[in-house]
Amino acid sequence: MRALLGILVLAIAAWLALALLAPKGSSEPAQAFSSSRECQTCHAEIFAEWEESQHAMSWTNPAVRLLSNDFANQDCIDCHAPQPVFVTGIGNRVKPRTLRRAEGVDCISCHQLPANADGTPGGMAGGLNNERAACRPTERRELARPDHCAGCHNQHETVDQWRESSWFDGLGKQDCSDCHMPIVEGPSGSHRSHLFPGGDTLSMLQRAVTFEGAAVDGAWQVTISNTGGGHAFPTDERSRAADIFWRTLADDGTRGPWRHLHRMRSPYRTEVDVEVTLLQADEVRVLPVTAEPEGLGDPITTDVPIEVALFYKRSPYWIDPANPDPETEATLVHSLELRQ
Repeated sequence: MRALLGILVLAIAAWLALALLAPKGSSEPAQAFSSSRECQTCHAEIFAEWEESQHAMSWTNPAVRLLSNDFANQDCIDCHAPQPVFVTGIGNRVKPRTLRRAEGVDCISCHQLPANADGTPGGMAGGLNNERAACRPTERRELARPDHCAGCHNQHETVDQWRESSWFDGLGKQDCSDCHMPIVEGPSGSHRSHLFPGGDTLSMLQRAVTFEGAAVDGAWQVTISNTGGGHAFPTDERSRAADIFWRTLADDGTRGPWRHLHRMRSPYRTEVDVEVTLLQADEVRVLPVTAEPEGLGDPITTDVPIEVALFYKRSPYWIDPANPDPETEATLVHSLELRQ
């Protein structure tokens, strides 16, 4: 009996110790965050990735400020400094915020949950529940779903393009996070990358499309196929453009000037005379190489050695439209040398 009583006393003592020493749970409200920099203390590795991303510089990027006329085009503010997605509603167009705009598309934009009914902070959406963390993360699987991205990234139909592709319901189906938030290993273990690689990353551009050349009936032609984009190429911003150029190759190694062949782009709404030429997901486009752009002029015959190249441009306009210089104004994605 004494032994049983001793065990009972020890059990009660252990329970009391745990109750007194255990970290505080959800009895206290989640911390109210006024800046995403406050997330850095606990999430240093992910924060460092985000700081290098296009999301972090969505408000401060000089190219963005130029294209938006320093945000005089106020439609741009919605997605470049958005209110929290969970507050405005998953899948709904985001709304602009007035504070912290320099932080761009930040931790709070994607993770902040609506306030509780009593006005206390609602905590953060995360990959798991943890009542002991200051931000009180609540598991919300919407974080990894395309509708969470759509509030910004479907303004130009990128998510709709994905839904119409084989990537949505094909054998190798993948979604936004599979490509743009891949699982990476770090000092604290595996997590989804917050670098958000996209059109700013050469490897992503190269995997999006294949580029091939061939001789057909005595003339050169090129084939560009959207085999890895999961959406149109290019996509998301009307400022994005992809261009194919060609130039002659001399026997002594000298190369002629670049000549424009074809452009892929969705024009601005004001450009009513410009055709939509996006390369849709899964599309294969065959283009004859001709003396003038867009299939005009004489075909370039196979007795003429040429180089054909695909360039990606984050701004649609050339400094000198009559003499574009893709090597200095765009990013080289693929190139081919075609010889008999």
